[in-house]
Amino acid sequence: MTATVPTPPAAAKIPTLRTHHGDTFTDNYEWLRNKESQEVKDHLEAEQAYTDAVTADQEQLRTDIFNEIKNRTQETDLSVPSRKDGWWYYSRMVEGQAYAIQCRVKADGDGAAVEHWTPPVVEPGVDVPGEQIILDGNAEAEGQPFFSIGGAAVTRDGHLYAYAVDNAGDELFTVRIKDLRTGELLADVIENVFYGLTFSPDGSTLYYMLADESWRPYQVKTHVLGTPVESDEVLYQEDDVAMWTGFELSADRRHLVVGIGCSEYSETRLLDFANPGTGLRTVIDRSEHILYEAEPFLLDGAERILLTHNLDAVNSMVSLLDPALLVHGTASRPVAEQEWATIIAHDDGVRINGATVTATHLVVSLRENTIERIQVLPLAGLGTANQSAAVEPAFDEELYTAGMGGTDYASPVIRLSYTSFLTPPRVYDYVLPTGSGADAGTLLLRKETPVLGGYAPSDYVAERAWATAPDGVKVPLSVVRRADLPHDGANAGVVYGYGSYEVSMDPAFSVARLSLLDRGIVFVIAHVRGGGEMGRNWYEHGKKLAKKNTFTDFIAATDWLAGSGWVDPARIGASGGSAGGLLMGAVANLAPEKYAAVHAQVPFVDALTTILDPDLPLSALEWEEWGNPIEDAEVYRYMKEYTPYENVRPVAYPRIAAVTSFNDTRVLYVEPAKWVQMLRELSTGSEPIVLKIEMDGGHGGASGRYEGWKTRAWDYAFLAHSLGATTPMAKHS
Repeated sequence: MTATVPTPPAAAKIPTLRTHHGDTFTDNYEWLRNKESQEVKDHLEAEQAYTDAVTADQEQLRTDIFNEIKNRTQETDLSVPSRKDGWWYYSRMVEGQAYAIQCRVKADGDGAAVEHWTPPVVEPGVDVPGEQIILDGNAEAEGQPFFSIGGAAVTRDGHLYAYAVDNAGDELFTVRIKDLRTGELLADVIENVFYGLTFSPDGSTLYYMLADESWRPYQVKTHVLGTPVESDEVLYQEDDVAMWTGFELSADRRHLVVGIGCSEYSETRLLDFANPGTGLRTVIDRSEHILYEAEPFLLDGAERILLTHNLDAVNSMVSLLDPALLVHGTASRPVAEQEWATIIAHDDGVRINGATVTATHLVVSLRENTIERIQVLPLAGLGTANQSAAVEPAFDEELYTAGMGGTDYASPVIRLSYTSFLTPPRVYDYVLPTGSGADAGTLLLRKETPVLGGYAPSDYVAERAWATAPDGVKVPLSVVRRADLPHDGANAGVVYGYGSYEVSMDPAFSVARLSLLDRGIVFVIAHVRGGGEMGRNWYEHGKKLAKKNTFTDFIAATDWLAGSGWVDPARIGASGGSAGGLLMGAVANLAPEKYAAVHAQVPFVDALTTILDPDLPLSALEWEEWGNPIEDAEVYRYMKEYTPYENVRPVAYPRIAAVTSFNDTRVLYVEPAKWVQMLRELSTGSEPIVLKIEMDGGHGGASGRYEGWKTRAWDYAFLAHSLGATTPMAKHS
């Protein structure tokens, strides 16, 4: 008996006309944007029912992959404690519970010696004398459809804890304040807050962010504890709809640092906590069109500002300036009249990601040949002829990621995070070098995340390869596979990419990815232009009117894999999310015949419609990334040539899964919902095209680690099933 093939839901065609620059586009599915419509909700539920029916035969595979993730994960675990203001802070995870439990315990010593920064031994499942539970995420999440923390802060005296909770998935948070001495909540409650919280030094005032109606963070507000929220004052408001605002504490916590910027230039304003009445002071005005970050600190007792900037330095450099030279009358002195001391000069081959300070050292994050690393040099002699050479901790893998993991300003050690495709996340404390010359400091391994089930790094291989783009540019690839995989051209492969916002797809370990590798799938990360892996120019050559390079780079990576001898060209899948979902839609249109399956997570596939409406979430902020199609006819024309939704054509599309969430504020559910309709309408092929929608989730899907594992199991089961790679290989010999 032949099984009945389910019929996909067909949305009604209700034409909406969109006219710009003399061009009119007829959009038959724009009505799906009405989130409050019961007809829209009914349609989305029908889409999910269709997806469930079409993928029902993947249920056992999903269960298997979920269990593989679960069985490889030490469910009762904890983070490495971090010292702050006389306390060790850490989080616990407990088997069977979905959310972290935030804890702390009193620290010994005054912090002057290295041994005072040795974390206490805290074992999974073992009670710690004096342990205090700050926040139990499981209790907070009980009875809620969604739970996520969007920021937290503790007063310096350790008495008060502010935390922000999202129970909808829309990334707007409710802030509450707990008295850690009593466990009681204060009456102060602040609604609809964006990411970011911090207390004033005396703990009397809480700083927080608000977003406007288009979900753009634009206001820094101050709440004096014990006063009505209605009386909270605006410390700063950004009215330019193309600029994003945020804040953080300076490393030494003497300033509130307000950052305003886009992808091309920025502005930093400083609030001196010692003289808050003077208000915010601008470091470099945005009119200079410099992209920079500023870190105020004390050098030999004198105020200085550390600048990481791109003035005459496309890959950025690090300079030092005297803040006394900034102000001329009431306005910031023009950069041309300022004198900056060079700390780290520009290098065409090295991208400076950022710099910060401790009480004794400068710490620099940099990227060279795709790899992110850390370097340090003493503050003594900084900016003079006696400045010391930078040193860095050494690691023994070719492809890895080493970054800052959170460090106390006064500490003689800095916390580092380390991972690779083969090495589970590690936490190191790096003892800062106190000598000179060959002294490169000492690495102290504090923890390596355990992977259960007999995992051995030697069972897998991670290597660099290069694809050649149509314009001759070499595109770096990271290739991960089983070490015993036969090189017989018969295996399956997945190509993953992102390629936007100068975001780099750095080497990182994934428990879930092992389930694909163990089914004989070769996993390739394509470091396409638009990302930041090869420096600022790599990003510049994959944005705005060069955006198509992102797509052709990805197809070149696919061609490399098809010709590598590892895989069957008919068994290649593609995967990407968000802006990487736009990439998925673009390559599906450009080269549908090269893919057996396309997995698009929260895909930005209707980019032109979105960016043409500045009132939609984040639209105006996107102009620096994609161009402004409202005012620029050339940008409009160029975007219309590649936007996935508008370029669906009558060809045989591969099997496609669009995965989204109803409450996503970054990429609205309507984009994949419309795209799926257009694909089904025009595709000449017979492969199913499905929309998986999480009705209680946000941009990252459903909340909680088990729901997250289920989501990843669904994604990977879809790919493995589509590529005919459902059976695990034999156990490693």
